[in-house]
Amino acid sequence: MQSIFGMITPTVAVVGLVIALIIFGPGKLPQLGKALGGGIKEFRNASDGQKEESETIKEA
Repeated sequence: MQSIFGMITPTVAVVGLVIALIIFGPGKLPQLGKALGGGIKEFRNASDGQKEESETIKEA
């Protein structure tokens, strides 16, 4: 079963989280999650802005 992230299945995600917990420790994970979430949010905002700009150009 594939998810929306391509080859990342729930099992792979859990294994990745366990490895990250071992490497970074429980104290750093919230900071890493916040940074990752912020990066994803910025990417989505940039992507949405590009779509709107493209639609504006098509209408002109």
